[in-house]
Amino acid sequence: MKKADNSRKQKRKSQLGSICLRYSKNKMAMLGLVLFLLVVFLAVFAGAFANYEMDAIKQNVLERYQAPNVEHIFGTDAYGRDYFARILFGGRLSLVISMTTVIGSMVIGCIVGATCAYYGGLLDSIVMRVVDVFMALPTTLMAVTVVAALGTSIVNLIIALMISQIPPFIRIVRSAVLQVKDSDYIEAAIAYGSQDRRIIFIHVLPNAIGPIIVQTTLNLASVLLSIAGLGFIGLGVPSPIPEWGTMLAEGKQQMRYYPYLVAIPGIAIALTVLAINLIGDGLRDALDPKLKN
Repeated sequence: MKKADNSRKQKRKSQLGSICLRYSKNKMAMLGLVLFLLVVFLAVFAGAFANYEMDAIKQNVLERYQAPNVEHIFGTDAYGRDYFARILFGGRLSLVISMTTVIGSMVIGCIVGATCAYYGGLLDSIVMRVVDVFMALPTTLMAVTVVAALGTSIVNLIIALMISQIPPFIRIVRSAVLQVKDSDYIEAAIAYGSQDRRIIFIHVLPNAIGPIIVQTTLNLASVLLSIAGLGFIGLGVPSPIPEWGTMLAEGKQQMRYYPYLVAIPGIAIALTVLAINLIGDGLRDALDPKLKN
């Protein structure tokens, strides 16, 4: 038994090593990883570069609409707040909301999707029809509806985005589990007398993790765009809390005279989403080389 466990661990280590090797050979994927890690570093350590209360929140009308300079490298906004500080703390908030949303959606989607695929029958039919109804609606429109009903706050924004992201996860997980549930090692675990819960979480989901990881990565980019979009139309993070979409909305009225108010948060959103998509494409190719063109 110990030899079997050791061989299984060695096999997983070799598979992980081969996945990392294939990923490292993808230059665009590595570029995306470096760019995303840079964004995460700046967001996590934003407090080392600026003060949240004094630079990102406090208004100073005497310094309003300053172009990028030595003191304010990204300039200041209509209220004299340092734009570099707001970009940093806005990125932190966007990443926290998006990661919380995606992780929560993934966990719920994995539990529901794996359960439906493993047991099948009436439960699977009912859940899939409900998922079909939710997936017929655009995710952003669904999030707008929920936020409009609950009100604008960070918690309500996370709830709205999770509701819109859970159905795709359920379908992806269900599809991945259906491909592995009839494998020999699953039948062996059933014959050995393992509990269904153990089979699902120890044997089924780990062997269907590839599509789930890719879906998680791509959903992260989608959620970031949704957060910015909701912030842009006034249904996202309430002001004066810095968030990239809200900053775009605040700067659009003066973009003719102060284009940096729109260009800087727009570039931040574009680069972050691009980095995440490059990572997702690289993971897809590394996890399943047969999908690579």
